[in-house]
Parts: sequence; C-alpha cells; structure tokens
Amino acid sequence: MVILHGLFGAGCNWSEVARSLATRYRVYLPDARNHGASPWSDTMSYPKMALDVKALIEREQLQRPILVGHSMGGKTAMTLALSHPELVGGVAVIDIAPEHYAEQFSAYVTAMRSLDLAAAAAAARRQFREALASSLRPDISQNFLMQNLRRHNERFDWRLNLMATAVCMPDLCAFPETLPHKCYEGPALFLSGEESDYLRKESQARILALFPGAEFGRIPDAGHWVHADQPQALLCGLHDWLSEVHATATR
Repeated sequence: MVILHGLFGAGCNWSEVARSLATRYRVYLPDARNHGASPWSDTMSYPKMALDVKALIEREQLQRPILVGHSMGGKTAMTLALSHPELVGGVAVIDIAPEHYAEQFSAYVTAMRSLDLAAAAAAARRQFREALASSLRPDISQNFLMQNLRRHNERFDWRLNLMATAVCMPDLCAFPETLPHKCYEGPALFLSGEESDYLRKESQARILALFPGAEFGRIPDAGHWVHADQPQALLCGLHDWLSEVHATATR
C-alpha cells in the first residue's frame, strides 16, 4: 500500500493512519516531489508525479499495491491508475475529484515566501506563526504550513519548493484531460469530509465514468483534512473497503 499526501503536506502527516494500516498491510509513506525529504524539481504535473509513484512501485517490486491518496495525492493516484492500470490493485481517494478546482493556494505560498527566514533569530518560530496568521484567513491552519519550516542550527528554511509550487499551481488545481486509458475498472473508493465541498455529489457522474467500480462514503464532522479531523472514522472506512477488496481478490 502506498499513501500519497496532499499539497503542503508530507508523508509524516499520515503516520497515525499508516501505523493502523501497517498492522495488516505493508505501507509506504513517500513524500511527493518538492515536499518533505524528496528531491526538488521545476515540474509538478500529475503525470510526472504519477511516474514518481510508478518508479517507487517498480523499485520496491510491489505487486499491484493499493494507492491511498488525499487531495493532490488523490489526483496523483487517479492519474497513475488511469495511465497504468496494470500496476494498481485499487485506489482510495480522499476528498478530491478528477476535475479542475479554482485556484486558492497562491496566498499560502505568498505568505510563506514573505517571511524573512535569513534574518530570523533562533526563537522566531512563534513570530513566523503570527506573521502567517496575519496574512491568511482565520480558517487556515498556520501549524499545518509551519510543519514545512525546518531549522539548521541558527538558520531556518522551507522543506517545500515554494517557487515551483507557485509556478505549477495551475497544473495542481487541474486534472489531466488526456490519459492513455479511458477508465480504471479496478476497486475504487472515494471518501469525503461531510463539511468539505471538494467532492460534491455533482462530481459522482464524472468519477463513475472514469472509475466505474467506485464506491462513495462521507465522514461526519470532517472537513478537507479528513485524516486530521476524524482519523478513526477514516480508518474504519478504509479497513472495511480493504477487507472487501481482499475478499473479492481471493474468491
């Protein structure tokens, strides 16, 4: 199983979910390109990131792993399943649909790039958080963005490639229009946060056209970051679906 995180995140955000799933499955938590400990690149298109996951599958000799992807990671998982269905045993997509979304994240990048990290003192983390809070809407979690700030002795820097993220934002908000295969016929689960509008009922027709075996579920009292808001409810949904997939595969 490979868990793919969302924009501005990292694999470690999914550690709690991964630990629970690892009691039954072998779990990989890679960082996406330009995120976490992964190499930086000028490009971040979904076909490119899908090829990164393909390379991981081939390097680790994984046999048709399940892909679990949230937001950007969900689009990456869908892209790989539609491009190379023979490599994928199933996709669980968390709170995202295969469609274009209005651009709303450039303000995050602008706020993060505006911080003067070079002039910061060792105790500046609180000041950074306050500066982000003053630049962003109240509902934006500064702690979520601050996880990308790392300290090297007396110096701070971002472990997120902010320049590439800004340049590639149109690609990240979209979904590839042309993919090699018209649909992925394997098992597919689409889970959404009940308080989120990222995966709407109107999206289901498009999803079913691309993923005819798709099942749908909603997690109560959860927004877009379902794994942070309701990790146990998310795990229950994943475990139930995975059990069904396994039972079907062994018949």
